[in-house]
Amino acid sequence: MAETRPLEPARPLEAWEPEFTALARETGGDLTIEIEDVGLATNLRLDPESRTRAVASALLGAEIPTRPNTWVSTSDGEIVWLGPDEWLVTSRHARPHAGEESLRSVVAEHGGSAVDVSGQRVVLRLRGRLARELLALGCALDLHPSEFPAGRCAQTVVAQTGVILVALGHADDYLLHVRPSFAGHLADRLLDAATESRVAPAR
Repeated sequence: MAETRPLEPARPLEAWEPEFTALARETGGDLTIEIEDVGLATNLRLDPESRTRAVASALLGAEIPTRPNTWVSTSDGEIVWLGPDEWLVTSRHARPHAGEESLRSVVAEHGGSAVDVSGQRVVLRLRGRLARELLALGCALDLHPSEFPAGRCAQTVVAQTGVILVALGHADDYLLHVRPSFAGHLADRLLDAATESRVAPAR
């Protein structure tokens, strides 16, 4: 009888982790790329003018943003504005399905929806003194803190790859949400663009 093993979650960029570690070492921490583990990602749709938004905000522990291209923190994740009636809700610790069902139970009654999209994107965290400079090589947005400060987000293109770009609480600290099928391409392009930032090993 064939041996069976329990299924384990796949990490699409696991093979790139040694390269990410080497990059952090060779830049003295001035540029790091890390895979951000997200326990649950939910696509939330609701009428922003309805009472449902307030109820859902109370459940999430943070006010769902209505200003375009902004995001807010929750106790263990983010609520990212994607459109007038659409958000991406992430959680580092929530169990898939359980968190989705809790949110759906609140919004479905009033015509909203909450769908688990945890497998839809890989999340990279790019940070360090050189992070903004690296992103600017492949992104048309003006990423200067005066134009794209902490609390801002955008659906844009980095290295010819569609991403959701989130500016975190410190300068030069970003999250990039990318579809798994393009994650390897994006990782390769970022590592290639970072070549000049690496310190040549001593001989």
